[in-house]
Amino acid sequence: MANESEKLRIDKYLWSIRVFKTRSLATEACKAGRVKLKGQNVKPSYVVKVGETFSVQKGIERKHLFVTGLLDKRVDAKTAALFYEDRTPVEETYGFKSVFQAPILTRDRGTGRPTKRDRREIDDLKASDWWEGDD
Repeated sequence: MANESEKLRIDKYLWSIRVFKTRSLATEACKAGRVKLKGQNVKPSYVVKVGETFSVQKGIERKHLFVTGLLDKRVDAKTAALFYEDRTPVEETYGFKSVFQAPILTRDRGTGRPTKRDRREIDDLKASDWWEGDD
Protein backbone atom coordinates (compact mmCIF):
# COMPACT_ATOMS: atom_id res chain seq x y z
CA MET A 1 0.00 0.00 0.00
CA ALA A 2 1.53 3.24 -1.13
CA ASN A 3 1.14 6.48 0.76
CA GLU A 4 -0.73 9.35 -0.86
CA SER A 5 2.53 11.29 -1.24
CA GLU A 6 4.46 8.47 -2.97
CA LYS A 7 4.79 8.38 -6.74
CA LEU A 8 3.20 5.45 -8.55
CA ARG A 9 3.40 4.80 -12.30
CA ILE A 10 0.18 4.03 -14.20
CA ASP A 11 1.53 0.75 -15.61
CA LYS A 12 2.43 -0.48 -12.13
CA TYR A 13 -0.94 0.65 -10.75
CA LEU A 14 -2.94 -1.14 -13.47
CA TRP A 15 -0.92 -4.29 -12.88
CA SER A 16 -1.34 -4.11 -9.10
CA ILE A 17 -5.15 -3.70 -9.24
CA ARG A 18 -5.23 -6.72 -11.58
CA VAL A 19 -6.42 -5.03 -14.76
CA PHE A 20 -3.48 -6.61 -16.62
CA LYS A 21 -1.85 -9.96 -15.92
CA THR A 22 1.71 -8.63 -16.24
CA ARG A 23 3.28 -5.23 -15.87
CA SER A 24 4.73 -5.45 -19.39
CA LEU A 25 1.18 -5.90 -20.78
CA ALA A 26 0.13 -2.76 -18.90
CA THR A 27 3.14 -0.90 -20.32
CA GLU A 28 2.33 -2.04 -23.87
CA ALA A 29 -1.31 -0.96 -23.46
CA CYS A 30 -0.17 2.53 -22.42
CA LYS A 31 2.24 2.77 -25.37
CA ALA A 32 -0.47 1.58 -27.79
CA GLY A 33 -2.89 4.29 -26.62
CA ARG A 34 -5.37 1.97 -24.90
CA VAL A 35 -5.10 3.82 -21.57
CA LYS A 36 -6.51 7.34 -21.56
CA LEU A 37 -7.06 10.17 -19.11
CA LYS A 38 -9.64 12.76 -20.20
CA GLY A 39 -9.41 11.46 -23.76
CA GLN A 40 -5.61 11.84 -23.94
CA ASN A 41 -3.20 8.93 -24.24
CA VAL A 42 -1.18 8.22 -21.10
CA LYS A 43 2.49 7.21 -21.08
CA PRO A 44 3.50 4.23 -18.89
CA SER A 45 5.51 6.58 -16.65
CA TYR A 46 2.50 8.83 -15.88
CA VAL A 47 2.15 9.38 -12.11
CA VAL A 48 -1.27 8.28 -10.82
CA LYS A 49 -3.21 10.55 -8.45
CA VAL A 50 -6.20 9.65 -6.29
CA GLY A 51 -9.43 10.97 -7.81
CA GLU A 52 -8.51 10.51 -11.48
CA THR A 53 -10.61 8.44 -13.89
CA PHE A 54 -8.85 6.36 -16.53
CA SER A 55 -10.35 4.70 -19.58
CA VAL A 56 -8.73 1.32 -20.22
CA GLN A 57 -9.41 -0.81 -23.30
CA LYS A 58 -8.63 -4.52 -23.27
CA GLY A 59 -9.67 -6.24 -26.49
CA ILE A 60 -13.31 -5.29 -27.10
CA GLU A 61 -13.89 -4.46 -23.45
CA ARG A 62 -13.61 -0.84 -22.26
CA LYS A 63 -13.57 0.12 -18.58
CA HIS A 64 -13.65 3.46 -16.79
CA LEU A 65 -11.69 3.17 -13.54
CA PHE A 66 -11.76 5.79 -10.77
CA VAL A 67 -8.66 5.76 -8.54
CA THR A 68 -9.65 5.56 -4.85
CA GLY A 69 -6.24 4.63 -3.48
CA LEU A 70 -2.70 3.80 -4.53
CA LEU A 71 -1.49 0.22 -4.53
CA ASP A 72 2.10 -0.54 -5.53
CA LYS A 73 2.15 -4.32 -4.94
CA ARG A 74 -0.06 -6.93 -6.57
CA VAL A 75 -2.55 -8.38 -4.08
CA ASP A 76 -5.60 -10.63 -4.25
CA ALA A 77 -8.61 -9.45 -6.26
CA LYS A 78 -10.75 -8.74 -3.19
CA THR A 79 -8.15 -6.38 -1.71
CA ALA A 80 -7.34 -4.80 -5.09
CA ALA A 81 -11.02 -3.87 -5.58
CA LEU A 82 -10.73 -1.47 -2.63
CA PHE A 83 -8.27 0.72 -4.55
CA TYR A 84 -10.43 1.51 -7.58
CA GLU A 85 -14.06 2.00 -8.52
CA ASP A 86 -15.43 0.69 -11.81
CA ARG A 87 -17.48 3.52 -13.34
CA THR A 88 -18.14 1.87 -16.69
CA PRO A 89 -21.56 2.99 -18.04
CA VAL A 90 -24.22 0.25 -18.00
CA GLU A 91 -24.74 0.59 -21.78
CA GLU A 92 -21.11 -0.33 -22.46
CA THR A 93 -21.21 -3.22 -19.99
CA TYR A 94 -24.27 -4.82 -21.57
CA GLY A 95 -22.98 -4.12 -25.07
CA PHE A 96 -19.86 -6.11 -24.26
CA LYS A 97 -21.82 -9.03 -22.82
CA SER A 98 -24.30 -9.16 -25.71
CA VAL A 99 -21.48 -10.00 -28.12
CA PHE A 100 -21.08 -13.33 -26.36
CA GLN A 101 -24.81 -14.01 -26.07
CA ALA A 102 -25.65 -13.36 -29.73
CA PRO A 103 -26.58 -16.51 -31.67
CA ILE A 104 -24.21 -17.65 -34.36
CA LEU A 105 -25.68 -18.84 -37.63
CA THR A 106 -23.83 -21.80 -39.08
CA ARG A 107 -24.42 -24.33 -41.82
CA ASP A 108 -23.21 -27.89 -41.70
CA ARG A 109 -20.23 -28.61 -43.88
CA GLY A 110 -21.09 -30.40 -47.10
CA THR A 111 -24.72 -29.24 -47.29
CA GLY A 112 -24.00 -27.13 -50.37
CA ARG A 113 -25.34 -23.73 -51.24
CA PRO A 114 -28.53 -22.57 -49.56
CA THR A 115 -31.63 -22.84 -51.73
CA LYS A 116 -33.77 -19.82 -52.44
CA ARG A 117 -36.11 -20.95 -49.65
CA ASP A 118 -33.18 -21.37 -47.23
CA ARG A 119 -31.90 -17.88 -48.11
CA ARG A 120 -35.30 -16.32 -47.34
CA GLU A 121 -35.43 -18.11 -43.98
CA ILE A 122 -31.93 -16.91 -43.15
CA ASP A 123 -32.83 -13.32 -44.11
CA ASP A 124 -36.01 -13.50 -41.98
CA LEU A 125 -33.98 -14.81 -39.08
CA LYS A 126 -31.44 -11.98 -39.35
CA ALA A 127 -34.21 -9.37 -39.58
CA SER A 128 -35.95 -10.59 -36.42
CA ASP A 129 -35.69 -8.64 -33.13
CA TRP A 130 -33.59 -11.17 -31.22
CA TRP A 131 -30.84 -11.09 -33.85
CA GLU A 132 -30.34 -7.33 -33.56
CA GLY A 133 -30.48 -7.37 -29.78
CA ASP A 134 -33.59 -5.13 -29.46
CA ASP A 135 -35.72 -6.01 -26.44
